[in-house]
Amino acid sequence: MESLTSLLIEQRASIHLALHVLIPALVAAFLARGQVKAIFIILMSTMLVDLDHLLAVPIYAANRCSIWFHPLHTLVPILVYSFMMFWPLLVKGKKHRVVGWIGAGLVIHMSLDALDCWWMSCSIKV
Repeated sequence: MESLTSLLIEQRASIHLALHVLIPALVAAFLARGQVKAIFIILMSTMLVDLDHLLAVPIYAANRCSIWFHPLHTLVPILVYSFMMFWPLLVKGKKHRVVGWIGAGLVIHMSLDALDCWWMSCSIKV
């Protein structure tokens, strides 16, 4: 069991990146209602939110938590992303559904980054 734990800790970054593709693919496959490809592209385009990493020094730090550190990964933007996700419930129309999918992609992204932060904090204690 200890070797499995060590392997998971070593592969944390790779697993995290894979989840950033796998989860949007699963969401699109199960919720897109005949528009799987288009919704998957929208969800994947939300990964551009990571451009705010370019503002950090150093740009990449393997054990840095993105949440609360990078500007687009802080509370106010996350609240905006959540509001965007539910926007189609308030306003009807095709373009509003796109806003909802963008919000969903950003919420998924932030959730996966928060999961990664939690995983990092747990693996430090192991």
